[in-house]
Amino acid sequence: MAVWCERDGASGTAIILLHGLGATGAVWRGVVERLHARLACTTLVVDLPGHGASSWHATYSVGEMAAVVAPLAFGLGPLHVIGHSLGTYVGLALASCWFGCRIASVTGVGPKVTWSDGDRARMRELATRPTRNCATGEEALERYRRVSGLDTVVAPDASVLDRGTVRAAGGHRLAADPATMAVGAPPFAGLISAAQCPIRLARGEHDAMVSLAELRLHDPAAVELARFGHNAHVESPGAVVDLFVAAHS
Repeated sequence: MAVWCERDGASGTAIILLHGLGATGAVWRGVVERLHARLACTTLVVDLPGHGASSWHATYSVGEMAAVVAPLAFGLGPLHVIGHSLGTYVGLALASCWFGCRIASVTGVGPKVTWSDGDRARMRELATRPTRNCATGEEALERYRRVSGLDTVVAPDASVLDRGTVRAAGGHRLAADPATMAVGAPPFAGLISAAQCPIRLARGEHDAMVSLAELRLHDPAAVELARFGHNAHVESPGAVVDLFVAAHS
């Protein structure tokens, strides 16, 4: 079960960046550039299982994803996590120490923490849909923009769309396995309580998936990133790097 990982740097603070559901590690391009400009660090950018260039699995859960990612941290010493949405869940699971790696901190942007029965039913329904092919690469890329929320306003730099689509028999398709939608929503409070490290949570001001009040139930110092939405890490990589640096100064 191969997991795609790009490592940059060989010393300093070790940071792993974990993307949200349906995306790829390419969304962190701006954050990685700014991290290296400000810190002596080693960054690891991952495509989570079932996404981008990583292999598809028979089943998906937060725990399974954490178990696949954990070996990437071995030998690095304390590792900081910056996660978006689903990536925050995976980072918190890693921080429990259940997976054999030592996490020094988790910075989470935009995790959805309240799930209704309707939300869960919708995710299960989406997970059963067949893979849909597009006639051209351009059509597939446009579909990826729609489903990921990375439209041309949020993500004018198309490089953050890398590995979001692939060639397929008869055309092109999204790289993400539709079954990843069944990853589930483990109790956020349980993951927070199990984490053995400092945690900083944040949301974009216009993120419809989570409110600041919801985040502050779990992190009283949770931060709102003014003017941005659910993909704040793409809209303003510098704001996310500022958040990380402030939490560790």
